[in-house]
Amino acid sequence: MPIGGGILPASGSNQFNELTYVTRRAFIPKLVVQIYNSTPLMAALIANSQTASGGVSSVTVPVQGSQFVNAQWSDYSGSFAQPSVQQGAYQAEFNLKLLVSPVPFLGMEGAVQQDYAIIPLIEARMNDATNVMMEAMATSLYNNTSDQQQFIGLPAAIDDGTGTATYGNINRTTETWWKSKQYAAGSVNPTRQNVLQYISGTVKNGAEVPTFGVCGFGTWTLLAQDYVGQENYMITPGGGFDGDANGPQAAFRALMVAGVPIYPDPFCPEGTLYFLNSNYLSLYIHEQASFAFTGFESTLPNFQIGYVGAVLMIAELVNTKPKAMTKITGYNSISL
Repeated sequence: MPIGGGILPASGSNQFNELTYVTRRAFIPKLVVQIYNSTPLMAALIANSQTASGGVSSVTVPVQGSQFVNAQWSDYSGSFAQPSVQQGAYQAEFNLKLLVSPVPFLGMEGAVQQDYAIIPLIEARMNDATNVMMEAMATSLYNNTSDQQQFIGLPAAIDDGTGTATYGNINRTTETWWKSKQYAAGSVNPTRQNVLQYISGTVKNGAEVPTFGVCGFGTWTLLAQDYVGQENYMITPGGGFDGDANGPQAAFRALMVAGVPIYPDPFCPEGTLYFLNSNYLSLYIHEQASFAFTGFESTLPNFQIGYVGAVLMIAELVNTKPKAMTKITGYNSISL
């Protein structure tokens, strides 16, 4: 019960108690979520997700790691050496992972809330199941390298072999074309000039420009300081800042370096910057289990009146061209 004050009489007084007996509370009919955060990496992966189905090694990708044939210089005769058959194709294999969010529904809860619910608890739980799963997936994507029950995340998918030697059942020590570039920035502030050299290294190594980059908010904010001090404000002749309804605009939502946008992600470890290529980095989701709900089943066999269901996600992060992506560690960051 709120402490008396404002237009209410003093708490505990007869008038206060009487008002609580005969007056309804003024509820806002919505549940304001306080505990989750958005992540640009998950947004990009969900938007660019691919469909998978069953089978052993549910996502199997043929990849070319060496030449099938050799080119030869010739002369007027047009002669050439006898060609040999060379292995150029390899097989990257990935298993889908299962994430489950059980949803309980007590029988008496439904009886109590029927026709009197401000926030139906079952709806709140169903909405929360998706948020909980998104947070668990984002956490795994930035941290997991070895737990085979979770997504194998970016630290293993984008690695030069020093951290994760085998990825997708292909060994990076023997098949060096399966490595990503990995740099140690050396405890420096991220700047446009500094970041540019690693974009150039990514393109040189993988022959393609990365689609976007992600880093922690403290790292991103320090990079943004390299932009803000260079900003200029243009005033229309005869006008002023107060004449623009929107006011002058400063700073950015994404920091562009050499055409590559860099976004802050709350789940990315500070001091680390990933350059990603969405042509080869995808979340493969089972066609029957993309936030799929099993339906409710009775808990009567457990001698309880109620129901339980589950929201399922069966998926895996798949990087089919690690050399097109880069990981940089060791940047300074700001404490936020």
